[in-house]
Amino acid sequence: MKSNPHAKEPELSSLDVGELYIRYKNYAFSIAYRMLGSVMEAEDIVQECFAGLQSKPAQEIRHPKPYIARLVVNRSLNLLNSARNQRESYVGEWLPEPIGDREMGNTPEETIQKKEMISYAYLVMLERLSPMERAVFVLREAFQYDYSEIADWLGKTESNCRQIFSRARRNLPDRLPAIEQSDADLKTKEELLSRFTTAFLRYDVSAMLELLAEQPVFTADGGGVVHTVMRTMGVHKGVLALLTSRRVLIQLRTREWVPTLINGELQLALMKEGQLSEVLCLELDPSGERIEGVYLVVNPNKLTSVQPSFH
Repeated sequence: MKSNPHAKEPELSSLDVGELYIRYKNYAFSIAYRMLGSVMEAEDIVQECFAGLQSKPAQEIRHPKPYIARLVVNRSLNLLNSARNQRESYVGEWLPEPIGDREMGNTPEETIQKKEMISYAYLVMLERLSPMERAVFVLREAFQYDYSEIADWLGKTESNCRQIFSRARRNLPDRLPAIEQSDADLKTKEELLSRFTTAFLRYDVSAMLELLAEQPVFTADGGGVVHTVMRTMGVHKGVLALLTSRRVLIQLRTREWVPTLINGELQLALMKEGQLSEVLCLELDPSGERIEGVYLVVNPNKLTSVQPSFH
């Protein structure tokens, strides 16, 4: 989406933080969530930013939307930099926190944000970037802010921001994952999830082989809380063996597998005795028929924002 982030935004004449919160809280969250990959941390950042607005004079916030964006991205940057050591000492692989359908209103802005819920694969991809690369990339690629604005907010020159964006883009795959799933993809995805579930539960090597792309990746996140595969597997033979092994991921085969909207896409919620136990997200290739990424979240601390949908 190529749009002016200031389009149709009235200039602020008086400051009503409550009104700003209602109007921009989901927009602020979408920036923080892209920056952090954590629902709880993103929500905390949003609360802190709006709380800080209460002490600001209205004349300082003429255009609230970019002003809020600047606050959110800088607070997120500070958090990412301070949390770097914590993430480096994380037990096993670190995956972003998945999120289910969020309760949003029906204002034009909120309707747009519903459609633009970032896909899980896209969020995983952002983990390749340094905090500064992520800030520039998110503000430019996802929210279409000018380099001049980004430079002002981040204390960089415009030329430097262009270089950071170029470096970030080089660190990412040539073909970026889809940001969102279209309605037309929903039926195809549902059928693929059914095929994957059947192949996994039956240890069906031939069926799983048909589903996997040439270079699939498997990553699991237990956070040291739940035992799981500790390292990313990026070899076709290894991923196939993991997904069809009778000795690994055994507990998953005792679960009830429920297709659920997660990060705006149909994914899988795994239930144990009626409670969410794991989330499994699949990244598909451009054809939508092969699986390029399998992301398994078993850390219970990262499952609190997913609400399984039984249908």
